[in-house]
Amino acid sequence: MSIKIQKTFEALFELEEIRGIFREAVPTGLNAEEEAALQKKITELKAIIADLEAGTGTPKVTKIAGTLNVRSREEQYINIHPIQAAGRLTDEARKALISYGDGYSTCDFCRKPFRLDKITRPSIADFHEDLAKWLNMDQARVVPGARRGFQAVTSTLVNKGDSVIVSALAHYTEFLAVEGAGGIVKEVPLNDKNIVTAEATADKIEEVKTETGKLPVLVMIDHYDYQFANEHEITAIGKVAHQYDIPFLYNGAYTVGVQPVDGKKIGADFVVGSGHKSMASVAPSGVLAINDDFAPKTLRTTAMVGDLTKRKFGIKEVELLGCTLMGGTLLSMMASFPTVKERVLHWDEEVKKSNYFIDALLRVEGSKVLSEYPRKHTLTKVDTTGSYDTVAQTHKRRGFFFSDELTAHGIVGEFAGATRTWKLNTYGLNWNQVHYLADAFTEIAEKYELPVQKEKIQPNPV
Repeated sequence: MSIKIQKTFEALFELEEIRGIFREAVPTGLNAEEEAALQKKITELKAIIADLEAGTGTPKVTKIAGTLNVRSREEQYINIHPIQAAGRLTDEARKALISYGDGYSTCDFCRKPFRLDKITRPSIADFHEDLAKWLNMDQARVVPGARRGFQAVTSTLVNKGDSVIVSALAHYTEFLAVEGAGGIVKEVPLNDKNIVTAEATADKIEEVKTETGKLPVLVMIDHYDYQFANEHEITAIGKVAHQYDIPFLYNGAYTVGVQPVDGKKIGADFVVGSGHKSMASVAPSGVLAINDDFAPKTLRTTAMVGDLTKRKFGIKEVELLGCTLMGGTLLSMMASFPTVKERVLHWDEEVKKSNYFIDALLRVEGSKVLSEYPRKHTLTKVDTTGSYDTVAQTHKRRGFFFSDELTAHGIVGEFAGATRTWKLNTYGLNWNQVHYLADAFTEIAEKYELPVQKEKIQPNPV
């Protein structure tokens, strides 16, 4: 870690310790002992700031609580990890986390009816309304990750033995959500380009109807899947679902927060997004948006009464188990929201950056793209068996040579040791970083005498 990054973290930690002094004081102010402790900390902070300014000094803090490493990969490196890119916190989200990190910080001014989406200080109620409007849906709730959105829907609609249509590339959490509700997944097969089509979805619905004697109770399809990040025929699939009068869940884990999503235009009855994957939010966080046809059932409130105490719990929503995000998770999402709303308008630019890098990678002979190409997303699955993996076959570090070289260039996020098929994500990188990334891959190839073409090579058809 560079000394300036190191000293930045040390300054932040020192400020947190100063904050701790105020937290332990009585409201009337610091006593003499506490004031002395404060002045000592300020002196230490000034020394750290001086080192930060000059780029001098030695590391004084290498662990948090004695065991946790300081996580500095976003400050030290270009991070191309496939699922971390769009979850990087904004500056404002990091500030919100510092301020609202305490467990129940959202509850400072919670009043009747004691429900998260009704809190007005901070403006959580307005945020829920803004989320629904932004996604062009009728109602929205925040949830602990996209998976809990799936779970809320399946627990509402799916009974034991019911069939649910999913993609052959569906995420495992979709499977678990269906299984937890007692349902059975029925997978739509892919075409020769690894795309889920509306026609194949209709065929699968007919197949289920013939086999079981009844229609599936839900169609749940990813806009972009997590394996290839291919774009599927999502709007047409929504139309097919509605032709059969089947509710349609749009899985926007890789779209909500990075590109525009219009739930009504898509034809979605439910829109599920991931805060920590695509909305620059602390994990676990996500969003579930619902149209008015299904809101009364999915957002049903508790009717149960205790047999001894006769207790009732007001308007707590059953599928959400009452309140959901109760602290830094939610406030980080709220703090990032203005940036997220703006950044989705520049999705085309992000895709251009993705294609720029992929074009550079394809100049290294033997490299292929397993995802659809040209890219429509920033997440991509590549195959470097014919390029970088040929070096790994004889290198003493095997596939880890590639990780070593990337790290030496200040690049992290690839699966350690992977030189055959692996995934990467360029989302959020600026053009200087994208150019640097492309040049680094070329330099590594040239170092090991891999042929590099001046013009890009078209990838082999999948």
